[in-house]
Amino acid sequence: MLYKTKSEWLAAPRKRVLFFGMSGLGKTHLASMLRMTGDWFHYSVDYRIGTRYMGELIADNFKREAMKVPFLRELLLSDSVYIASNITFENLAPLSTYLGKPGSVTRGGLEFDEYMRRQDQHRSAEIAALLDTGHFIRRAREIYNLGNFVCDSGGSVCEVVDPFAERDPVLDALERELLLVWIKGSDAHTEELVRRFDRAPKPMYYQPDFLDRAWTDYRVEKGLREDQVNPDDFIRWTYARALAHRQPRYEAMARRGVTVLAEEVAEVATPDQLIGLIGTAIERTAIDRKTDRKDA
Repeated sequence: MLYKTKSEWLAAPRKRVLFFGMSGLGKTHLASMLRMTGDWFHYSVDYRIGTRYMGELIADNFKREAMKVPFLRELLLSDSVYIASNITFENLAPLSTYLGKPGSVTRGGLEFDEYMRRQDQHRSAEIAALLDTGHFIRRAREIYNLGNFVCDSGGSVCEVVDPFAERDPVLDALERELLLVWIKGSDAHTEELVRRFDRAPKPMYYQPDFLDRAWTDYRVEKGLREDQVNPDDFIRWTYARALAHRQPRYEAMARRGVTVLAEEVAEVATPDQLIGLIGTAIERTAIDRKTDRKDA
């Protein structure tokens, strides 16, 4: 762990953290809070994916749809218009729209093979973006003279690494550079996330094996062919199962860092309070691990 004690963390002239956990628990909010002080560099993994690694794929998808409209087709072919995504830290809709949802094409879905191809593109992009973290830590220091660094990871980070393995190349690289901080939600948070997702289902990245099982189980349960699947209904059905699937993976990742509770995060109103909370989490983790060693 990068910072062994609370005092070491609080005294560190260069603080470097990575927030991870379920989407909707405040990772981007906390990272933005730190960025707004002017003393922290905010690296968003999802933004990096949607610009550096999948930006061209996203733009080409927009153009593919525009070419179906005669008016836009003529303008595109004559280079009279420019089409690009306007992805931001807070608005990742261009990325999620590209990922899409599997199911009936007439209902806005993708054929399953195409959907899986885009999922695989996202997996490669997310791994690359995570491994870029060290480069951005150095870039922040050398160009902007910012030693404090916060990495705002996506909810699917636990899907593209092996958190149960003793060695994982992505996690090993991240652990060397940053303090990993899990924002742990409660059952009540999970229920609220499911309710929120039911109101506005959005595409996500899933592990291929998990997705294959879910796709088969859903169609068997509903008695549907692939071209009969309602895309929104499928991802609603999958979401709660995905959260349960991810929980032990997050927990395994947290063994490389510290844990803060979503309830604690909700009480944070200032950057100093956040830094103090992380210090408390380091202290709590040190005590827990010392107790575990004694029990062993």
